Amino acid sequence: MRAASAGAHGKPEAEGAGTGSIADAPRSNWVDRFAPDGLKPWLRLIRADRPIGSWLLMWPCWWSVALAARVEHDFPDIWLLFLFMAGAFAMRSAGCIYNDIIDRDIDAKVARTMARPLASGQISLRGAIALALALCVVGLAVLLQFNTFAIALGFGSVGIVLIYPLMKRVTFWPQAVLGLAFSYGALMGWAAYWGDLALAPIVLYAAAIAWTIGYDTIYAHQDKEDDVLVGLKSTALRFGSSTPAWLTLFFGITIGGLAFSGYSVGMGLWFYAGLALAALHLVWQVATLDIDDPENCLGRFRSNHHFGIVVFLALVAGSLPFPWG
Repeated sequence: MRAASAGAHGKPEAEGAGTGSIADAPRSNWVDRFAPDGLKPWLRLIRADRPIGSWLLMWPCWWSVALAARVEHDFPDIWLLFLFMAGAFAMRSAGCIYNDIIDRDIDAKVARTMARPLASGQISLRGAIALALALCVVGLAVLLQFNTFAIALGFGSVGIVLIYPLMKRVTFWPQAVLGLAFSYGALMGWAAYWGDLALAPIVLYAAAIAWTIGYDTIYAHQDKEDDVLVGLKSTALRFGSSTPAWLTLFFGITIGGLAFSGYSVGMGLWFYAGLALAALHLVWQVATLDIDDPENCLGRFRSNHHFGIVVFLALVAGSLPFPWG
């Protein structure tokens, strides 16, 4: 998830530098296959060829909306879900451009990132800044649809977003800062629904932060060799061979926090059944992870989209009657 992470899926330049394709984009993604050549660099700049980050940003928002709706034994508000989806895609894209601007010199030295539009010179710095500002306007337009409390709360995340790209230069815990930023929607969904905060969304936020640290540690293991070469830090380097134990801790906090949040608002038994499935998915990630295989790490990282779906469905199902409960 780190815009300037080094390394990833092997070092060969053939995975991007020559074709313009980005190394960690899914093979045969729609941008590479169908987009006009003139638009491809711009679409790659906003990660349209790699939307996983937008989904991972969106899920805590949707979880929070579903959690808030459960208080009234209701289903999530469709309009709020749409707004958070639009906001997640716009702001993730803007954030990636900002990260690429900050890290363009490092990206140019790293096999996985040297094909990125800014690092490779396909897009000018001025053009990238203009697009980032346009996306921020879209994000602001979405934010202004919410109540006053949620709007004020939303502005509180700006500082976290701004400092995140710098953290991998000074701490082995940039994933924790990413968690603070990427999980902020766990507060926002509730705030947009109720106009305040409560214990349930705060615990949900903590759970989502732990989840983010876990999945981004997996992602960072793709980059550890290049990170050392260019002097960057990550939890992957900090945890090393102890990564499975650390992931067990953080994923355990995730499931525990989700369970407590659901209990706080009176979730039904369907929620816990769904949460058990989500927990099994995290167990699978840890049990099958090979921290020395970039493709394995990328696959486990991407699978967190499925985890987000299962948790959301569990939260929605928590309002349904259980046949034996």
